[in-house]
Amino acid sequence: MHRILPAIATLGAFMVAGCQETVSPELEAIRDKGELVVITRNAPTTYYINRHDEPAGFEHDLASNFADHLGVDVRFKTRHSIADVQQALRNGAGHLAAAGLTRLESREKAFRFGPAYHRIQQKLVCNRNGRKPRNLEQLTDVSLLVIGDSSYEERLQELKEDQLPELEWQSDSSLTTEIILRKVQEKEVDCTLADSNIVAINRRYYPELDVVRPMSETQELAWMMPQEAEGLEQAVEEWFADVEDGALLSRLMTRYYAHVEIFDYVDISRYVRRIDERLPQYRQLFEKAGEKHDVAWDLLTAMGYQESHWNPKARSPTGVRGIMMLTQATAKRVGVDNRLDPQQSIMGGAQYLAELRQRLPEGLEEPDRTWVAMAAYNVGMGHIYDARKLAERLGRDKNSWSDLRKVLPKLAQPEYYKDLRYGYARGGEPVHYLRRIRNYREIMERHLEGDPVERNRFW
Repeated sequence: MHRILPAIATLGAFMVAGCQETVSPELEAIRDKGELVVITRNAPTTYYINRHDEPAGFEHDLASNFADHLGVDVRFKTRHSIADVQQALRNGAGHLAAAGLTRLESREKAFRFGPAYHRIQQKLVCNRNGRKPRNLEQLTDVSLLVIGDSSYEERLQELKEDQLPELEWQSDSSLTTEIILRKVQEKEVDCTLADSNIVAINRRYYPELDVVRPMSETQELAWMMPQEAEGLEQAVEEWFADVEDGALLSRLMTRYYAHVEIFDYVDISRYVRRIDERLPQYRQLFEKAGEKHDVAWDLLTAMGYQESHWNPKARSPTGVRGIMMLTQATAKRVGVDNRLDPQQSIMGGAQYLAELRQRLPEGLEEPDRTWVAMAAYNVGMGHIYDARKLAERLGRDKNSWSDLRKVLPKLAQPEYYKDLRYGYARGGEPVHYLRRIRNYREIMERHLEGDPVERNRFW
């Protein structure tokens, strides 16, 4: 026994030493310091300060979850351009770059990349009322401006070498894609190249942008790390393998991109005009109602536009009326005796939304609680209860709007609704309804408060 114990102790020491040797120096340094430093860009698709003065963005949320997995805090360092992000990583200013970076062969020579978390395509974007090429050959007839040292410039260089030797363009490493898109909107330049996800976000703010054609095959976005960070790369790969099996990426895609899928040039142009011409008559009413019932005034305002286009005399064939399109029963319930009175309608709509939010079961946290309450405003609370039951049957999270928005359309299918208490519903409508409201809200905030790219604020 005395001989066995030293042997066990020796084996244990050997095993501990072996485990310690497998921990990479960079991971050990991150854990010792208790901090993961992430280089990013300040942009709506990556990292920004939201309307609550809190950091947000797809890359912010994804990197924060990875830091939680490592058991450390996360600190973000913003750089203005992609060139600045890459230089910061080269200089050792951070452990990884999470900045909407395309995986390119040229970059893989200098950096390591994690797994792809999003797939995009480069688009040629021009002003809809300006000069636009009808085919690839006519690219030589328009002025092009792209970010320097970018995937866009690399693509143009390929075209010049392979097909269009006369192709010329301007590049500027100090600019961002968002700023160049604004230049196209204002006709300072004819066209640019931009990733499809960036275009989807920004064309709502710049409705004169026209997506002319794709300019690349599908490309991958991924985190970038220094060449020597082999251990960190392995940790990132292992974590992403678990993330892909879970719901995190789906939730983040829903949070940041689901509501931007709709783009209607005529609708958005009309909406922007009405922000200037019609909203000033009702803004104080929305603000007062929002404050009284603890509903963000701009969210309530966007709901009002979706309901009635801020028309106090609006009515539908089903009998709902007024700015917030209240039924007679709902109006009576919230103390509204004249649905055509803007003040009563807006206050009543805010009160009803607040009541719906309160009626929802425990377990729903914000912002999902508000999104689901808004869906109930559109389709009725009974159908929301049915959708939650159906979500459970289908193995989805009944407290997640990301999951409920996938379940709700099934309420129109007999095989699903026949066994539910409230039966058939046009379940796709509240999903569409919520997308439009969130879209209107972002456009309004941008229009009223200035350009968030320069203000360093996005919703």
